Amino acid sequence: MQYDHILIRYGEMALKGKNIKQFIIRLQENIQDKLRDFSNIKVKRTQGRMFILLNGHDPEPIINKCKNIFGIQSLSLAIKVKNDPEKIKEASLYALKKGKNVKTFKVSVKRINKDFPIPSQEMNQVLGKHLLTNTEGISVDVHEPDLEIKVEIRLEAAYITSSVVQGLGGLPVGTSGKSLLLLSGGIDSPVAGYLAMKRGVHIEAIHFHSPPFTSERAKQKVLDLAKQLTKYGKSINVHIVPFTKLQQEIFREVPNEYAMTIMRRMMMRISERVCHSQEILSMTTGENLGQVASQTMESMNTINEVTNYPIIRPLIAMDKTEIIKISREIGTYETSILPYEDCCTIFVPKSPKTKPKREKANLFEARTDFTDSLEEAVNGIETIKITAKTNQCAYEDLF
Repeated sequence: MQYDHILIRYGEMALKGKNIKQFIIRLQENIQDKLRDFSNIKVKRTQGRMFILLNGHDPEPIINKCKNIFGIQSLSLAIKVKNDPEKIKEASLYALKKGKNVKTFKVSVKRINKDFPIPSQEMNQVLGKHLLTNTEGISVDVHEPDLEIKVEIRLEAAYITSSVVQGLGGLPVGTSGKSLLLLSGGIDSPVAGYLAMKRGVHIEAIHFHSPPFTSERAKQKVLDLAKQLTKYGKSINVHIVPFTKLQQEIFREVPNEYAMTIMRRMMMRISERVCHSQEILSMTTGENLGQVASQTMESMNTINEVTNYPIIRPLIAMDKTEIIKISREIGTYETSILPYEDCCTIFVPKSPKTKPKREKANLFEARTDFTDSLEEAVNGIETIKITAKTNQCAYEDLF
């Protein structure tokens, strides 16, 4: 006897109504995609649960993959047996003996199959007695056990589990449409992308690149961040915008205190064009209210004037400590702090306007025709598809 399945539990997904099936099918597809390198793995679903049939594979690397899949609330190694009391006893004893440093246990039976002849509470007692009889130095503790043996008696079979691994929860990536992530290369925007993905969003990314003021290292840094985010979803298309000419024109023609505001408005216009061409319905940013001059309420109001696309801001009410904590947890922090500056940090006005007015922004834009430079930037966009297997350049190779 051995653990031969991984049982997957839904969280928020279980509360969905008539459309729950589309969420479950997408989760199944996402799991299959993440586990495609494991031959003979089968992902099956039943009412209220999903199972991975291991077919002899080591479960640990599979569990590690599944821990990063949105839509999974928790998962457990499971033994599948027939709906036979003796088989369930045998599997429960195996699960108990496989536990490490177990002095106390608890049995919890859930009888979904009402045709099973023994009620749940009675089955708890039957299994508890069997486990006590066939072990030494182990007792029952129903409040704080070292190990809880869970038995789900379902229509097709019974599943015995003894440990729970927490998943990320959220919704399966791809169930909430697409959003364009403005990926700068700093700490905030990758975290914003991660949190949008947790709500089921499939992200593409856009990055504004201004060579020679920003280096190839800065561009590679962004591609590496995108690769790190693929761990939680599928491939990510990164749209690299050649922004040098337009950015220089803005800082040459616009008063210094409004240059940052106008630059952000141009970024929104270009991002909207990418959204339209890629059938993307929203943008996602790492903006955090009050963190910098372009993220005051007044700045966001003035910058947002140029687009009617929804702007998703997952970090809007967080403090920097919370954002950094998530960044560390998802593995993007060390890449984000690499000292390769993006276009927003290179061209920083000495005294940017913190409360810009729409009227003045429109006035400054009307004085200079930015159309040709904007069109040149849009037409020069390079799109790079990043997958979990995309080769990363070593930074030392770029010197």
